[in-house]
Amino acid sequence: MVRKALDEGLPLLGLDLPEERRQTLCAFAEAMVKQNEVMNLTAITEPSQVAKLHLLDSLTVLCTAELTGKTLIDVGCGAGFPGVPLAIACPGAKITLLDSLGKRMKWLEEILPRLGIEAECVTARAEEAVASRRETYDFATSRAVARLNILLELTAPYVKVGGAVLAMKGAAAREELSECAGAIKKLGLKLEQVKEFPIDSTSHAVIVLRKISSTPSQYPRRYSKIKQSPL
Repeated sequence: MVRKALDEGLPLLGLDLPEERRQTLCAFAEAMVKQNEVMNLTAITEPSQVAKLHLLDSLTVLCTAELTGKTLIDVGCGAGFPGVPLAIACPGAKITLLDSLGKRMKWLEEILPRLGIEAECVTARAEEAVASRRETYDFATSRAVARLNILLELTAPYVKVGGAVLAMKGAAAREELSECAGAIKKLGLKLEQVKEFPIDSTSHAVIVLRKISSTPSQYPRRYSKIKQSPL
């Protein structure tokens, strides 16, 4: 069922993947559902929903950016979305998975090599790991981590000038964007496009924010501060 929904959904996104990559996507999805029996990775376990809301949703990023030969960091990757599907679908990209939850990252470190998936796994808080990775990535992406005005402060500092933040959002994408004019300007970003994808009758969007100038060194602040007073 994962495979059937994946095969049906790819053409709707305008994507085509070789057989081997489709098999690996399904293998990762199945491994995640199995691990979910002993570890809280996802609330979505029905096969066709896993394909639509995890795999296909993650792959919408490929419709907004050319990742081949580029570096991308997935901030707050959770069970590996969108970073792992992107690493599978685009092996020419260099993907970093970042999350503060050690158990999840340990599982990813074990399962990815077993499935032949290449990605760097980093266990750290987003606002702390940036110290050694500031403005070193072509792209930063994130899904379901925080409202956009908080998320941008956690992701923009990772992106080099000329790169982009690819923020994955649901139906509230434009509403969240309307709160962010100040944050976008302060962080050195510029809105490029909002690309929407109908997946399983709900709206999914990737907000593309181009990095046009360096993010001031005071950002990101401590998370408690970010949350208390978003930009």
